[in-house]
Amino acid sequence: QVQLVESGGGLVQAGGSLRLSCAASGRTFSNYATGWFRQAPGKEREFVAAISWSGANTYADSVKGRFTISRDNTKNTVYLQMNSLKLEDTAVYYCAARRGTWGSTMMKEYDFWGQGTQVTVSS
Repeated sequence: QVQLVESGGGLVQAGGSLRLSCAASGRTFSNYATGWFRQAPGKEREFVAAISWSGANTYADSVKGRFTISRDNTKNTVYLQMNSLKLEDTAVYYCAARRGTWGSTMMKEYDFWGQGTQVTVSS
């Protein structure tokens, strides 16, 4: 079992930056691939970024070049650095972990989820 706790959300102006953290406890976190998803009001949850246990990453087109996912296995933590934030980035951001080497863009392939952290981008 892996427990995930997100933090770092908040209110930021458009063009600003935030860094989200996802702290994991339980089993050896380095054996898990991790992803970030988000859900805006009235919309379905969508993929944002994923990172393999070795650090290979992938991004949704909507955040490519603005967001960076990284992990520190010594701290059992995954980060999502978000720059040049836009109004449409407003959502609850969720961290997820899956057994296996590679990250995935598909929600159903993740085994564990955090409770989410709110990110609100204002004009």
